[in-house]
Amino acid sequence: MKRMLALVVGMAVVAAGGCLETPAPSGPQGTSHPPAALRSSKTEQSAGSLPEAAPKPLVQNHKPQSDFIGPPYRPLARDAAPQPDRAQPQTAETPPSPAVKPPAAAKPAKPPVRARNTEVATGSAAAQAGRLTLAQLSRKYPQYFKLRGSSEEKAVALTFDDAPDNQYTAQILDVLRKYDVRATFFLIGSSAEKHPELVKRIVKEGHTVGNHSYNHQLFTRLSDDAFREQVQKTQQSLGRLAGYAPKLLRPPYGEISESQLLWAAEHGLLVVNWNIDSLDWKQLNQAQILSNVMNSIKPGSIVLQHSGGGPRQDLSGTVKALPQIIETLRSKGYRLVTVPELLNVPKQQSAK
Repeated sequence: MKRMLALVVGMAVVAAGGCLETPAPSGPQGTSHPPAALRSSKTEQSAGSLPEAAPKPLVQNHKPQSDFIGPPYRPLARDAAPQPDRAQPQTAETPPSPAVKPPAAAKPAKPPVRARNTEVATGSAAAQAGRLTLAQLSRKYPQYFKLRGSSEEKAVALTFDDAPDNQYTAQILDVLRKYDVRATFFLIGSSAEKHPELVKRIVKEGHTVGNHSYNHQLFTRLSDDAFREQVQKTQQSLGRLAGYAPKLLRPPYGEISESQLLWAAEHGLLVVNWNIDSLDWKQLNQAQILSNVMNSIKPGSIVLQHSGGGPRQDLSGTVKALPQIIETLRSKGYRLVTVPELLNVPKQQSAK
């Protein structure tokens, strides 16, 4: 009985010793296996006992491993993440706005170039220069500055500028003589001195002469002394060649200032421009010149044409249109007269 009790106690002790683990010391070469002496003792102690299973961890780790092969990790649907099998719409990216360069500084505008063949002064040019326009001068000084005659009588005055020359003046005189028409020629002093025979012919055939400056200078750009020289020198030349100093003064390009107009009036001159421009100085053809004159004609009109020009200026349209102008005017009942007849003034400069 005692022997059986001791055997049971011994077995209990052996069983309890098998459940306790003592950390194994590290072996040679850093292995985790115990030395041989302990290994044999351990074997003897554990003989006949059942092997124990490795303890299981209490918490599962769901973090994906770095060597996991498959689609990337996605959060759960409750976190509002898109499903892996659902196509997502692609939003077009807005391209970046191009860099806007600041505008380049504007270059200063070049001053306007004055047209050399412009015969009529513009109101804007006169206003910019701070002087009265031709229309204002005509209204302010109607007794000194004329654009047309009286509309009470059906009469028209044909006038010709820039004479005399050696090409067109004689042709114009031939047409006027053929139709027995008297006209008014505004002569350039230097040209009159070059062609004295034409000046004498103009006067002999009953036409009137007027002063158109000595060498066609723009009066409004001249000093007072230069302006007066242009007028007086031409008066002297025409007085000698035509037999009288004319009363009529037509400024080149039709431009004159208020002070120049008053000076002319003080010296017995009458400034005469026009109200109908044939524009023949643009070298127009016969039909165009005829149209420009006849479309605007009215009683008392003063018509501007040219019987002389530059070396290469073509005034053949003027020569060809003149017969038709004369015939058409007469057919409409107009009488063709000189400017002094139209304005009822003398042709000669009055003494002051």
